[in-house]
Amino acid sequence: NVRLPTVCRKDIIIMKTAVIGLGLIGGSMAKAFKDNTDSEVFGFDINESVMLKAKLVGAIDEELTDGILAQCDRIILALYPESTVEFLRSKADIIKKGAVVIDCSGVKRYVFTPAHELAKAHGFEFIGGHPMAGVERWGFDSSFGMLFNNASMILTPDGGTDIALLHEIKNMFLSIGFGSITVVSPEQHDRIIAYTSQLAHVVASAYIKSPTALEHTGMSAGSYKDMTRVASLNSKMWSELFLENSDNLLNEIDNIINNLKEYRDAIAANDRAELEDLLEDGTKRKAVCG
Repeated sequence: NVRLPTVCRKDIIIMKTAVIGLGLIGGSMAKAFKDNTDSEVFGFDINESVMLKAKLVGAIDEELTDGILAQCDRIILALYPESTVEFLRSKADIIKKGAVVIDCSGVKRYVFTPAHELAKAHGFEFIGGHPMAGVERWGFDSSFGMLFNNASMILTPDGGTDIALLHEIKNMFLSIGFGSITVVSPEQHDRIIAYTSQLAHVVASAYIKSPTALEHTGMSAGSYKDMTRVASLNSKMWSELFLENSDNLLNEIDNIINNLKEYRDAIAANDRAELEDLLEDGTKRKAVCG
């Protein structure tokens, strides 16, 4: 075997990536960057045991300090929305000019205005983000580098975001496993996510509270599992997301209550024709909506 000499090129610049918050999403982000890129990854979590574990398993190269933060080219904020804004307010003067900051929180309007004002004032770039991936567990122990494989990454950039930078960020997320990138406004994000994500969690949480749920063993199959999958949730995080998007979520809850009443009224009236129409309409809507 011939051992080839190691080539050291000074013109190769290694990107420095910071991940703040090493829970399910942040931990998976750190692992995805380590698994798929040459970037140095620095992480921070308020839980010291998480920090030690992240270093032990190689999810991060080192703990993120203010000194290292000032050198990072891209910063991933995997925090709740309130904590995201608090972090940016406390660290905005440390973030280097030209760095790209991307948050991963589940609502976008709450973060958008303060984050962009801070970015403009301190010379860094901010792009809102929301990885559409998850499991029914949370915390660093549940994180894994392939979590985002073939998932959609939603981006909510400022209208003035440079198109070349947006293209660069798109390629960055595709390189760590995402299958598609969707670009929308913060308003559109929050309106649609109230239906596709938040309402589903509310319905699942309410559905599982039926007394009959205690008797389902041996008498349930796929439909029960599908309906209850997201009933197991992080109540601290989801309650914050619900309240920060309450206008959109209340509208979706009102819609489903009205729809359910139509089914209830048809059943109570023993109106088979109306019930068939309602069910057929639902089948048609599913075919159209996917």
